[in-house]
Amino acid sequence: MKKIEEVLKDWEPVIGLEVHCELTKLETKMFCGCKLEFGAAPNTHTCPVCLGLPGALPVPNKAAIESIVLAGLATNCDIEKHTMFYRKGYMYPDMAKNFQTTQGPKAFCMRGHLDLDVDEKNINERYGVAELAPGETFENVTRTEDGYTAKVGITRIHMEEDAGKMIHVGGAEGRIEGATHSLVDYNRAGTPLIELVTEPDLRSPEEARLFMEKLRQIFLALNISDCSMEEGSIRADGNISLRRRGTDQLGTKTELKNINSFKSLHDGLLYEICRQAEVLEEGGVIYQETRHWDASKKRTIVMRTKETADDYRMFPDPDLAPYDLSDEFIERVRAKLPELPDQKVKRFQETWSLSAYDARHLVEHRVTANFFEACMETADAKLAKPLANLIINDLAAMANDGLDLSASPLSPARAVELVGLLASDAISSKQGKQVLAAVLDEDKDPAQIVEEKGMKQVSDTGALEAVIDKVLADNPDKVAAYKGGKTGLLGFFVGQCMKATRGQGNPKLINQMLAQKLNG
Repeated sequence: MKKIEEVLKDWEPVIGLEVHCELTKLETKMFCGCKLEFGAAPNTHTCPVCLGLPGALPVPNKAAIESIVLAGLATNCDIEKHTMFYRKGYMYPDMAKNFQTTQGPKAFCMRGHLDLDVDEKNINERYGVAELAPGETFENVTRTEDGYTAKVGITRIHMEEDAGKMIHVGGAEGRIEGATHSLVDYNRAGTPLIELVTEPDLRSPEEARLFMEKLRQIFLALNISDCSMEEGSIRADGNISLRRRGTDQLGTKTELKNINSFKSLHDGLLYEICRQAEVLEEGGVIYQETRHWDASKKRTIVMRTKETADDYRMFPDPDLAPYDLSDEFIERVRAKLPELPDQKVKRFQETWSLSAYDARHLVEHRVTANFFEACMETADAKLAKPLANLIINDLAAMANDGLDLSASPLSPARAVELVGLLASDAISSKQGKQVLAAVLDEDKDPAQIVEEKGMKQVSDTGALEAVIDKVLADNPDKVAAYKGGKTGLLGFFVGQCMKATRGQGNPKLINQMLAQKLNG
């Protein structure tokens, strides 16, 4: 298959997402009093309502309605005051009552949007953006100094109930294909679930990944879900089609179902763009179908032909009266809105003069944002930038690899101390990484480690000048070569000076002093 860069010259991807998020912070299910508990013994949290037994009547969970209104307000949606629940035909064993209670064309939350900030390194996935000047706008994107901003419309956020869990035994990787039998657990059936549907405004796998990542940040800030991708609390379906550049007619779309990681969403969409382009260029046909992303084989696999809206046979649920939200209710929910990620980014920029890039990447994860704020409670404002660098470049990667920042030996106070040593040139950047590793390994303060290991950087100009003079005197041929135009030898002289000081010389100061002597 062609690479994505080649495909984008001729084809325009059109991507929309459907993001499903379980409201795991609630105590009970959507329409009954059964307890929400991940990992409970199978079928221990069920009742006549969530099993759909004859005569059982559902009662909506008011806290769940509050949660979806919070989600709508946080994503710039209009809140519909009058809405209702529908029954959607669902003939599959993981929903015992054979229908799913959901919402129809008018949901609680309608017509919202989110703005995505895409970094410079990823702009090539969006065709034509690299040619724009900062401030220039094209379609739904605006070029910025360090990438671009894309405005992505949200069609609606609707409320529904989740299905139970099927476990297929005997097949490969737990899939139904080749299974000898299947087990069903109805504990999850009836779990309050919100589904956010975007407009087809996304044009690259990176934009789709960023959208889901930002949405997860918002839901975590709202404290409506644990958003655990491993446990399936938040997952996405990606709808993707291609059309020839310069045309407006949408192509036939395929759907990538139940994506549960940011990487899988990005890689699955990337593969599907290239696959569809290959099929179309060879004269083939794209069928409307649901596909599975196989991360181990790095390809998509057909699951089933996609259903249409008519297949669901939706109609208003006769057991649930239409829902009316008062202005007072909406405003009471609005008052509960916390500081949202975009607001936190803006505050970090204004309070500590951070760049938009640094502020965004600090706020990407609550743990890094909280750690930075804890550091700045005691740190001088001039340390904000180096602290941001430490967190973004070192600690975030360690956190991704399993480091628990909240319980690690590197407390905010120690991080401030480490950055202070670097800022005062007491240690070099290379030594800083060694000190960081030692803090995590030995659970000691940075200054103590520097003292014990004799790492304090030599910045005494008198002492350094003596070293530099000796290095230059010992290498007259190289000094002559430098003055003859081979300026790259500066690195050799710096290396010799660092060797002479056993790695403790201030490399920045050595560079400056050498340049003055050699060019003087």
